[in-house]
Amino acid sequence: MVTKMQKSKPQTDAGSPLASSVKDSAQQIWLAGLGAFSKAQEEGGKVFDALVKEGVSIQRKTQSVAEEKISEATSKMSSMANDIGTKATGQWDKLEGIFEDRVAKALNKLGVPSAKDVDALIARIDDLNKSVQKLSPKTAAKPAAKPAAKAAAKPVAKKAVAKRAVRKTA
Repeated sequence: MVTKMQKSKPQTDAGSPLASSVKDSAQQIWLAGLGAFSKAQEEGGKVFDALVKEGVSIQRKTQSVAEEKISEATSKMSSMANDIGTKATGQWDKLEGIFEDRVAKALNKLGVPSAKDVDALIARIDDLNKSVQKLSPKTAAKPAAKPAAKAAAKPVAKKAVAKRAVRKTA
């Protein structure tokens, strides 16, 4: 029952239809790969150029969006800076007012008259001068001014006369 199998020689499948179809398929796959490579080389430049154009377009869009965002941020920052400046100015004004009040109080304690006090005194002096002028006769005020003017003019006149005398003798 057990029979020995004979060793058979391996047949060369070069002539078999299966081997030839595998060989043809491999050849077609190889040629398809070469065709794809050739096509990729030809159209690779075109695809590359198209990708570059798309990249430029996207870059322009992103730059415009970025510039828009930057301008928005800049305007927000400038408005914030203006607000802060306004607040700081208000604070400085308050501080200046407090300082002026404290200095005025200190000067008042030392007995230094304020600008209001000086203005009030000047107004009072003007009122007193007007009252004095109303009470005094107008004729008495004029002769008093003339002798003072004559006294001031006499030394000048004496000098002029002395110079003339020196010139004549020379």
